[in-house]
Amino acid sequence: MFRISVLFALIFCASNHLAQAQSPPASDTRMYDIIEASSTKRIEADIRELAGFGTRNTFSDTLSATRGIGAARRWIHAEFEKISTECGGCLEVSYQKHLVEKGSSSRAEQDVWVVNVLAIQRGSLYPDRYVIMSGDIDSRNSNGSDGVGDAPGANDNATGMAGAIEAARLLTKYSFPTSIIYVGLSGEEQGLWGGQHMASVAVEEDWDIIGVINNDMIGNIEGVDGVIDNTSFRVFSEPTPVTESEQARNQRRSEGGEVDGVSRQLARYVAKMTDKYFTNLNPIMIYRLDRFGRGGHHRPFNDAGFAGIRIMETHENYVRQHQNIRVENGISYGDVLEGVNFDYASRLTAVNAISLAGLAWAPPQPDQVRIGGAVQPSTTLQWDAVEDPNLIGYKIYWRDTTYPQWQHSRLVAADVTEFTLEGMVIDNYLFGVASVGADGNESVVVFPSGRLRRQ
Repeated sequence: MFRISVLFALIFCASNHLAQAQSPPASDTRMYDIIEASSTKRIEADIRELAGFGTRNTFSDTLSATRGIGAARRWIHAEFEKISTECGGCLEVSYQKHLVEKGSSSRAEQDVWVVNVLAIQRGSLYPDRYVIMSGDIDSRNSNGSDGVGDAPGANDNATGMAGAIEAARLLTKYSFPTSIIYVGLSGEEQGLWGGQHMASVAVEEDWDIIGVINNDMIGNIEGVDGVIDNTSFRVFSEPTPVTESEQARNQRRSEGGEVDGVSRQLARYVAKMTDKYFTNLNPIMIYRLDRFGRGGHHRPFNDAGFAGIRIMETHENYVRQHQNIRVENGISYGDVLEGVNFDYASRLTAVNAISLAGLAWAPPQPDQVRIGGAVQPSTTLQWDAVEDPNLIGYKIYWRDTTYPQWQHSRLVAADVTEFTLEGMVIDNYLFGVASVGADGNESVVVFPSGRLRRQ
């Protein structure tokens, strides 16, 4: 105990001649307002509306006003426009489409236009910097290419789409320095077509994306394993970017960071926000890109090098996924409204909303974080200064190498870009740095990407 006390005394009395950092608020009370405002009734109404189109299969009717994916995406577009009208035109609502030609993939059985619906809430300081929440428009039954048969997709994925619409309602009541995109992606069931196209546009137009929070099935609480649970949810994230260089992979072998890629830091952020602002809701971080052998619409963004995660229910019910509606051997199959817990979907929507808000209110994350301390009794971190009027300082984070979440932090002033943690041996911990705003909101933690640079 004495040794630990001395260690932390050394850390906090480090002989760095630095300006004293002003402490930000412990919490942002606006987050509680956002959580409280998430409406179960509105989300239920939206899920019922989406399921009511009968099918939203990618190959379904696009001309009918009441059935098929065409009617569904026009309704989503109209809802975003309605929200924009209520906030004085604060959303830029548009379609984003591309043609998938027959035979271009194994599931492309005919030519089809894949159409996403986007609503951009433009930031006041960083209009071209984005945090994104996505849900899927399309649905399917037992046959993924069946555009005629019923496929209400109440949970998969009317819940995620309704969540994105509700998040827009909640957050357009506020203004943010950073832009927020609420999007319905199409063609998920046939091969993540909508996400692939949006990610390619983001690369081509050089979008500055903080992260993508994909919501796919956020309404089921009755698992196929017999467990009924409305108090937890899963956050899937890949460990490191697939686009990283060979040099970065080689560097990680000697410096660590196998579970500290940008998507994993985004997952930690969502988990931290949930732990901080929610009671009786447990985020479960899953160290995996997605479920075993399966995929979701965050993956195309990961494939392009962007941070992206999947939020979903903890206990899936496979008899309610990708099934024709029927009763067989006493078991009711099909993704119908009776399988959705609307209050649970509302709570997970609120998780998204406060995570989006925290990231959009926070200063940009520090760039070029570097670290040094090999064979030294101390660890030094260095980063490039963040130019932001809301910046109050930086938090240096550290944790045990085996611990899933950041355990400890030290706040330093806004004019500090290098800090030494005396008495901390670099071999025994992992480190990162986040920017902190005057309102207490923080950027994602940035893991060091290089060695300390000396002038």
